[in-house]
Amino acid sequence: MKKLLVIISILSICYSCKEKAETIQPKKEISIAEKIANAHGFENWRNVSEVSFTFFDKRSWIWKPKTQDVTLITEKDTINYNRTSIDSLSLKADRAFINDKFWAFIPFQLIWDYSATISEPQKEKAPISKMTLNKIILTYSSEGGYTPGDAYDIYFDENYIIKEWAFRKGNKPKAGLKNTFENYKNFNGIKIAQDHKKSEGNWNLTITDVSVK
Repeated sequence: MKKLLVIISILSICYSCKEKAETIQPKKEISIAEKIANAHGFENWRNVSEVSFTFFDKRSWIWKPKTQDVTLITEKDTINYNRTSIDSLSLKADRAFINDKFWAFIPFQLIWDYSATISEPQKEKAPISKMTLNKIILTYSSEGGYTPGDAYDIYFDENYIIKEWAFRKGNKPKAGLKNTFENYKNFNGIKIAQDHKKSEGNWNLTITDVSVK
């Protein structure tokens, strides 16, 4: 009888240990894209109901990401459409929206754009500041989308904040556009760079009138 009780006790302990081992899962290592996105406030995005901003003093946008309703406001016109039902009238507006949203929310596009590939990070001298930063290459598929096959060299610091990028149309070896990401502001937990400058001249692409609700 004592031997039976000992065996039952041992089996009970083994089962308990096995059960604990099965329930305690190792913490999953997050990807470099997630680290960059989270550094810019991606974990707060689920609470966002409306975003508005002005791109380069040319186009103003109101975007409701939960419903995908978009409003474009220019000096000449106001266009309302929903991104789930693009037609010939809203196609041009949506092309502009995708471009402008990409500038404002590139850290989040690393998560949103499933069709793109992201390289392993490496240390490299940034094209404008000449500082040694971390670099990843974001490459889009050659099929689908508004700008198929394009690539972006994205430079970020040790805190995973994007500092510069270089755009390479069609994944060409030489970049056609290089500019900074600076003057970050916090909008309800979402960090957005409001200035994007080239190394020469007074060119500055701005993201202004930002509101995040």
